[in-house]
Amino acid sequence: MSFCEHCEGQRFDRARILRVLRESRKRLQRSDTICSADQALASVIDAVRTLDIPHLDRVDDVVDGEVVH
Repeated sequence: MSFCEHCEGQRFDRARILRVLRESRKRLQRSDTICSADQALASVIDAVRTLDIPHLDRVDDVVDGEVVH
């Protein structure tokens, strides 16, 4: 199965984010410091923010009034 460029980019970005989330979870589990849920989420949000995820404008191909995506 193949994906359009937009969907392929989303799949790649999703994989990168999931990887960062897993790494953050492992780091928090190994940490000797006890933190609140708010601190843990803030840490993870900061980790995701460091990713360079481009914004892709979706360009749909229209064929006979139907959107091909």
